[in-house]
Amino acid sequence: MKLDDVDKRIISALQADGRRPYSRIAADLDVSESVVRYRAQRLEQAGVLQVVGIADPLRIGFDRMALIGLKIRPGSMDAVCAAVTEFPETSYVAALAGSFDAIVEVVCRDTGHFTELLKRLHLVDGVTSTESFLVLEIHKMAYGWGVGEVAVA
Repeated sequence: MKLDDVDKRIISALQADGRRPYSRIAADLDVSESVVRYRAQRLEQAGVLQVVGIADPLRIGFDRMALIGLKIRPGSMDAVCAAVTEFPETSYVAALAGSFDAIVEVVCRDTGHFTELLKRLHLVDGVTSTESFLVLEIHKMAYGWGVGEVAVA
């Protein structure tokens, strides 16, 4: 999907404040509210935009957040990533170039839950090894990727 300047500015406005009314975005962009509503819906339906509330898992009752580096048997990347995305604990799964073949971000209730998750990960066909990095504190969690700036009044 090719994005024009209006699309990018709508995305930017919603990244800054996902609850911002379409009427205010429209006023900032000097377009009609119906244009903003239509464009936002089109971006969501195309999978370009997802407006969600993001919470710090460590502040809402989850005790273990980790990044897990996976080493994967050659030729198994797609199958492993597909299997791991199905785990309810995963919030991010990405194929990599580097020391690991994939990285997985997980959120678990406690150490026991995290241990059980690691056992399940090792059972995924194609996973040859894992290395865990426990998150102790989150210093930045941002989701604005520079599609354009919009002044938020």
